[in-house]
Amino acid sequence: MRERRRLRMAVLALVSVLLLGAVPLFFGIRTLSRDPVFDTLDQLNVPSWAAVKTVDDVSGSRWCLLDCRLRERTVTSEGSPEDTARAYEAALTADGWRPWKVARCPEQPAKGSYTCWRRDELTLDLWVREPACTPPPVDGEPAVVPSPSPSAAAQGCTGSLVSVKVRNAIDDERTRPQPSTDPSLTGEDPFPTLTEDPLGEVTPSPS
Repeated sequence: MRERRRLRMAVLALVSVLLLGAVPLFFGIRTLSRDPVFDTLDQLNVPSWAAVKTVDDVSGSRWCLLDCRLRERTVTSEGSPEDTARAYEAALTADGWRPWKVARCPEQPAKGSYTCWRRDELTLDLWVREPACTPPPVDGEPAVVPSPSPSAAAQGCTGSLVSVKVRNAIDDERTRPQPSTDPSLTGEDPFPTLTEDPLGEVTPSPS
């Protein structure tokens, strides 16, 4: 009976240690796998109609090993692009983000509303636009051909699409000094043409 009691106490102690270690381990792995920037974006005070469906994507290293972390979020909104852009801009301002007037924002011409923001060590690109009428292909299947019916096409193109891109400011090229585009330098050859004799004409020595 004494040996059974000891064995039972040992099993209970082992189970307690495993449970006490499993809970912190679970939350630790969850913290490492979940980027805190996405938690910040989740806390943005936007209306429910402006965040109907959210898809997150992340690439790069959190510690900027080789490539720094790039966070991308795509959100489907039921509101118009104008209303959705105003809702997100107000939410960003209330959360401490400030508009960032910088060249290459956007880097290429884009339809809709494209604005850039900064907060602490992060930069954020916000792009709000009309949704595509033709859905993209899924799992290698061909895209669905849109219906010729105007009512069906209008129903498929309602709402708006929101793209959010967050980068570390140190990894954003727009935070670095940009090359000069002085028009006076255009067309000048920085490498002058050399003559046949690179030393030029020999200066005659006095006799």
